[in-house]
Amino acid sequence: MGDSAQAAHATLALMKIETRAVHAGRHIDPATGAVTPPIHLSTTFERAPDGGYPTGFSYSRDGNPNRLMLEKCLADLEGGKEALVFSSGLAVATAIIQGLEPGDHIIAPDDVYWALRQVIHGIFGKWGLDTTFVDMTDAEPVRAALRPNTRLIWLETPSNPLMKITDLSAIAALARQTKAITVCDGTFATPILQRPLDHGIDMVTHSTTKYISGHSDVVGGVLVTRYDNYLFERCRRSQNFGGSVPSPFDCWLTLRGVETLPYRMRAHSENALRIARCLQEHPAVEAVYYPGLPGHGGHEIAALQMSGFSGMLSFQVRGGREAAMAAAARCRLFIRATSLGGPHSFIEHRASIEGPKTRTPQNLLRVSIGLEHPDDLMADLNQALG
Repeated sequence: MGDSAQAAHATLALMKIETRAVHAGRHIDPATGAVTPPIHLSTTFERAPDGGYPTGFSYSRDGNPNRLMLEKCLADLEGGKEALVFSSGLAVATAIIQGLEPGDHIIAPDDVYWALRQVIHGIFGKWGLDTTFVDMTDAEPVRAALRPNTRLIWLETPSNPLMKITDLSAIAALARQTKAITVCDGTFATPILQRPLDHGIDMVTHSTTKYISGHSDVVGGVLVTRYDNYLFERCRRSQNFGGSVPSPFDCWLTLRGVETLPYRMRAHSENALRIARCLQEHPAVEAVYYPGLPGHGGHEIAALQMSGFSGMLSFQVRGGREAAMAAAARCRLFIRATSLGGPHSFIEHRASIEGPKTRTPQNLLRVSIGLEHPDDLMADLNQALG
């Protein structure tokens, strides 16, 4: 990095996150002066006469200019040292679990994302890993679960789909007493609303498919580390030699989405809070799970470690599974679809997706509040709930 580039980077680091979301990782294209980065589709790059690679790129599985821009941008937004982007969020989780040794112990939330359970027990079921699932709304069960061979503490806050909140600082302090590395899935919050590394967490992961890309048109994931550690380096090798890399166009789309991320997250959060308040008063609703509500069990901790409460919420419908399924089917504006974080509002009967071993209540509907007007969204829910 030249002197001028170093100076620009240092200046950018002092700026607000809205500014960094637009500028971090990017540069004006020197060949054309293009403000928007070009898409570098080449799979391979020319060697110099001495056999080296003067631009730093050799083969697109090893590295690509679009991927490098996205990694630098996301590391900056999280306040991390370095980032690795993958072809999906689950590819990140797979690389992390693969980086452990047979016999290592994992601590994870009792309501952990259902697909992570599939990675641990399905893909790595013969690995000899030992996993303890605990209620992470309280640090004491985590303390009690710690063992000499605990190597990974996995956190999700807010959790999916019950929106439970974990005290990041408390769990980070416990991990520092051991050899365990803490990894937080921050997909629901994004670095705009919550930065786990600032609270002592070692690494943070996101499904960039969701809010970070923000347009429901690209699949991806990212791992950001606060410092050099063996598990991050093993994930780097998995990314490279396992081949789970995003395409240049995927990286370009995601980087484009980041530019509006701060403003989108504000709108998602404002809309979700209004709808959560309305659902609390609806006679057909049994319970609402949204950390922005003062009655939420994790509200006080969330208010300390988050600057907003995201666009995700869940609610339970009176009348059981059939009533919940019927309400979702009657929605006209909410789209019945998996995934979240895009401009459209989605509604999903989560237990149906997770299968017979789900821990999700059968009358629960998870909703991703989009960027439509909240009055229109609430009108749709009102008519659907009856």
